[in-house]
Amino acid sequence: MSTARFEGRFAGKVLVVTGAAQGIGRAVAVRAAEEGGQVLFVDRADFVAEVVTAAGENAAAFNADLETHEGAAAAMRFAAERFGGIDILINNVGGAIRMRPYAEFEPQQIDAEIRRSLMPTLYCCHAVLPHLFARGGGAIVNVSSNATRGIHRVPYSAAKGGVNAITQSLAMELAERNIRVVATAPGGTEAPPRRVPRNAAGDSGAEKGWMAEVVSQVKQSSFMKRYATIEEQAAPILFLASEEASYITGSVLPVAGGDLG
Repeated sequence: MSTARFEGRFAGKVLVVTGAAQGIGRAVAVRAAEEGGQVLFVDRADFVAEVVTAAGENAAAFNADLETHEGAAAAMRFAAERFGGIDILINNVGGAIRMRPYAEFEPQQIDAEIRRSLMPTLYCCHAVLPHLFARGGGAIVNVSSNATRGIHRVPYSAAKGGVNAITQSLAMELAERNIRVVATAPGGTEAPPRRVPRNAAGDSGAEKGWMAEVVSQVKQSSFMKRYATIEEQAAPILFLASEEASYITGSVLPVAGGDLG
């Protein structure tokens, strides 16, 4: 798998990457800094500050709960004050909390999935706009999911369908302001063990079984019959964020081995 870096691709650009403490977000933020960008790593996990040390002096960390508008606005203000503005926002926060048939979800669990995987993108897109307007343009890259079609995660699927709708509608609205809005739709991705678990309460025996069914469905739905690497997800996100994608807006790019979701 290619891990090539593009020297200077983000030189002179300020990027805000959310969910940057681990997983895909961490890989995107570190690569953006390596490629010349000034990068704010945003996460509610305290250890995001440790990640920044690997990214060099062009990076800073900020703790925020992006499930609130206040947290999103505070992160954007900090980036603008620290680096003098914002050019690119990469919305990576999200992820299914539970895997279970829809009939087994409790109402509060449905709400939690929507808060986790829709509201941070909705709030961050809103909070960044004054800063992009001040810059005269920019780009927003949303990380959606191909799980808009899949088993045992209907609330998560609904949230990511909302991310797709945000991407397409906001792109149409903001094109005249020189702002591109795009998204990737990752499929299943191999990642190191999470330092913050997706489900803090832990999975029951039944949920572990349902999770195994999800893993099987995801691999079988992919033409390639495997999960992606983190690098295979980070690369298209960074491409869409860059000037190489200057004539792409309103698009949701599936990155799922052929499974369009």
